[in-house]
Amino acid sequence: MSQPDDASLGELLAHVVPGTALRDGLDRILRAHMGALIVLGDGPDVLEICSGGFHIDAEMSPQRLSELAKMDGAIVLDRAGERIAWANVHLVPDPAARTTETGTRHRTAERVARCVAVQVVAVSEEMGTITLYRGDVKRQLRSTDMIVGRANHLLQTLDRFRVRLDEVTSALTTSEIEDVVTVRDVAAVLQRAEMVVRVGAEIAELLDELGGHGRLLRLQLSELMLGVGDELILVADDYRGALGGACCDDAIAGLSRLATGDLLGLERVVEVFAMPGVSPPSLGDSLVPRGLRLLKRVPQLSSTTAARLVEHFGDLYGLVRASAGELADAGGIDLDQARLVKDGIARLAETSILDRYS
Repeated sequence: MSQPDDASLGELLAHVVPGTALRDGLDRILRAHMGALIVLGDGPDVLEICSGGFHIDAEMSPQRLSELAKMDGAIVLDRAGERIAWANVHLVPDPAARTTETGTRHRTAERVARCVAVQVVAVSEEMGTITLYRGDVKRQLRSTDMIVGRANHLLQTLDRFRVRLDEVTSALTTSEIEDVVTVRDVAAVLQRAEMVVRVGAEIAELLDELGGHGRLLRLQLSELMLGVGDELILVADDYRGALGGACCDDAIAGLSRLATGDLLGLERVVEVFAMPGVSPPSLGDSLVPRGLRLLKRVPQLSSTTAARLVEHFGDLYGLVRASAGELADAGGIDLDQARLVKDGIARLAETSILDRYS
């Protein structure tokens, strides 16, 4: 008997998103207040744990699925969910397979999914729910109206969070130009960016259940999330040394693991950037940016050149004071491009200051 495979959430939901024939059939079963146990896979491993039933080998349709659900046994479809292979089947998975379910139908579904590399769907007559199983993954589906309502609510929340993130990001840029950056300024951007990332991930998971029905909502999500991940990485990389020296990737991963309550405290945000044995700075301490984040905003400047300039001058203020000739020599660029870099930094400085005092 084969071992269950690990499926991504997208693969798990692909056959049952709204608009698919299988989801239509499952909804029909729910509306009729019936239950069902459906296996997506009719290979030898599945047939090995099947007992009784009768062979159908007919095209799957929502109507046929709901009619066959009137019988007590399980329904076996092909792996794509396009044909009905068997009906009224008694499934006999390994009774030693671990399960956390209590109902007979759901216990069988979870055990089959853990014993055989197939997806199993259990429809609960009493609870009116649809639950998917595959390997150790379990996912209960929600109604389309519930998902859309929840996604719209979260998009409104995300919009407010994004506005606040843009505000603290702009404030950080101005503080960098004026040489008054504090740990609090940096921590506020990291905190807000992580909050936006978390809400965005929750919305994306909801939209996975909508399939094509969530296209418009997904466009809104993409617009609100534009550049957030990059900004989080740039700020973390620009200040990681000053905040305690932790690797940028490790620090961002640590940030993502913070409990929501801890994320609300800026001190805890700063702590994830400290290496073991290194005390994190206080929120009021002054910091000097490396300048990589600001250089990323200069048009037509490659990441390689930006990294080379930061490595040479050490921090943002060395970059600001450098002449076009010094920028050209350090960055390995021609003088015209160096002038564009210097003009770009000057324009960013002017814009940031005007934004603060306008």
